[in-house]
Amino acid sequence: MADDQQEKTEQATAKRREDFRKKGQVAQSREVHTAALMTAMVLLWFFYAPLFWKNLQSLVGGLMARAGAFEVTPLSVVDLMIYIMGRVGLLLAPVLLLVLVVGFLSSIAQIGFLFTTKPLEPDFSKLDPIKGAARFVSKRSLVELVKSLAKVLLLGFIAYKTVAAEFADGLLLVDMPPAETVGYLGRVAFMVLLKSSGVLILLALLDFMFVRWELEQKMKMTKQEQKEEFKETEGDPHVKGRIRSIQAQMARKRMMAEVPKADVVITNPTHFSVAIRYKRGEMDAPVVVAKGADDVAMKIREIAREHKVPLVENKPVARALMKVELDHPIPEEMFKAVAEILAYVYSLKKQ
Repeated sequence: MADDQQEKTEQATAKRREDFRKKGQVAQSREVHTAALMTAMVLLWFFYAPLFWKNLQSLVGGLMARAGAFEVTPLSVVDLMIYIMGRVGLLLAPVLLLVLVVGFLSSIAQIGFLFTTKPLEPDFSKLDPIKGAARFVSKRSLVELVKSLAKVLLLGFIAYKTVAAEFADGLLLVDMPPAETVGYLGRVAFMVLLKSSGVLILLALLDFMFVRWELEQKMKMTKQEQKEEFKETEGDPHVKGRIRSIQAQMARKRMMAEVPKADVVITNPTHFSVAIRYKRGEMDAPVVVAKGADDVAMKIREIAREHKVPLVENKPVARALMKVELDHPIPEEMFKAVAEILAYVYSLKKQ
């Protein structure tokens, strides 16, 4: 039995999932980031490459044209470097912006919006060399190594097959002008990147499914853990039962204290007792101040007799009034029946 309780056979509860999320332990695949970034870079390069090369050619041409008249001094070299870095920064700005946006969106797509500083908190247990060595040779590190090797081999094979298919045309490069050679190499490189992106998307999908499954396994709970969590969130059932019992006793005492103030207690012979109070000019309708069945009904009658509160037997009315909440006025359809009973009680008091 103890072994069974130690096995994580139960699915994670909502609280456990939330606890994992607060700690930053979520199903997030690095392959999704890589695939999204590669695909976005390929698409950006397809549209941005002509403008990039045009501006880069203009920058290099301008520098070459002024090279003869350039006076080399410490200040002029610094100014030149600032100028070049500024122009190159502008050329690379779309690429850098794309990296930030794609990285952010790929995280949002996987785990939604999450902000937590828990992973940044120092954990001195990670400085233990023995535990560090254990993590280095763990099953997790072995899986990551196999995944990385498989990805590199697969991408290398895709690149090789793409380039090999262009080998015959590549032999003609020696007779091509430099501009056509560069264009041809650019097209081949673009095909390699495009096919690699497709492979990375497939690998990212598989890896994301694996990461989700792995996290689900990690979040599973033992039966004992579920019991402990239930006690933390809902409270110990025995304690809650005791609290409910005490609350019921207190409510019953308060209810019994209202019986002497009632105008009448309506009963059926054995089961129900309902105490009614009505103050003309202060209440819109009679109010149920106490009610109960069996032993509680007998106790209400006992208190009523002690304080000379009239008891009136009326089975249909008693049964109907048992459905009315305490300290609530009686329903409108009961006005006539209760009014007749109250009139009878008032006539007895006058006599």
